[in-house]
Amino acid sequence: MSKIYLDVKVVCNYLDAKILMVMPMRLNPDLLITALAPVIWGTTYYVTTEFLPDNYPITVAMLRALPAGLFLLMCIRKLPQFSFLPKVLILGALNFSLFWWLLFESAYRLPGDVAATVGAVQPLIVIALSRVWLNSKVHGVVIFSAVVGMVGVGLLILTPAAKLNSVGILAALAGALSMAMGTVLSRRWQPEVSSLTFTAWQLMAGGLLLLPAALLFEPALPALSSMNLLGFVYLGTFGAALSYLFWFWGIKTLSPNAISTLGFLSPVVAIVIGWACLNQTLSQLQIFAICLVVFSIWSTQQAPLVTQLIRIISKRYQSLIASNKSIH
Repeated sequence: MSKIYLDVKVVCNYLDAKILMVMPMRLNPDLLITALAPVIWGTTYYVTTEFLPDNYPITVAMLRALPAGLFLLMCIRKLPQFSFLPKVLILGALNFSLFWWLLFESAYRLPGDVAATVGAVQPLIVIALSRVWLNSKVHGVVIFSAVVGMVGVGLLILTPAAKLNSVGILAALAGALSMAMGTVLSRRWQPEVSSLTFTAWQLMAGGLLLLPAALLFEPALPALSSMNLLGFVYLGTFGAALSYLFWFWGIKTLSPNAISTLGFLSPVVAIVIGWACLNQTLSQLQIFAICLVVFSIWSTQQAPLVTQLIRIISKRYQSLIASNKSIH
């Protein structure tokens, strides 16, 4: 018994020393700034259903992107080089035109928390694409964290009130794929410009691509109320210009794996807003699911630390077994 106690004590002391060596000393400010983007996006579902006119997904996406892009472009007064223009159009389509159209399509057809939950597959897509397109090293801890986060987000919709729609689910899945591709390609094609400039170019491209589609495929908007105008202003300023400035800053300064699970914050925010503003219930299972999501995000950021600690524990455990065998 005393032998076991001494072994455990030695392991704990050994691990404490190692933890002090690898433990980060402070929170990464770039990570905190980037995390604000999915927090803001989590409010999109509430704003869409409560403030905007119904069934105008393409028009709403265009009005979210184009005015914000024009305003930022007037601020920076810089256009992309002609050779880089095709990449800007592709990124604008993936990050804004396709993604926002599909986002609003799913938001109109599904409850906000359900729409955000279906899109939670995005981190795994980002991890896979980062490996293929960026040759990024993938920690097993990151994959595990992404799966844990997906389970946590999935538990958020396991309520009797959850209403599913096949078209809405397909739109949410396609939107997650579009955003994941845009995130990874934004890192791969990162130009030597500021995050503000890169955001302006993509918003402008996305809005311009949506403009003819809105004119051709959707009727004109009805007379807008003050609530509608407030919703459009919010989505254009906070939901577009500011949030994507934060997001592209993170893409520029952090690895795609580091920001992959931050998207899980969106459904958590959507759930909390539904509980606080729409009188939706928040069960103990959902609270547990939120804890899983928080753990998933934390473990992703600490992937190198967790990986190293697992190796330390494994090596120490093997050495203890070997020493016990030698004694016997």
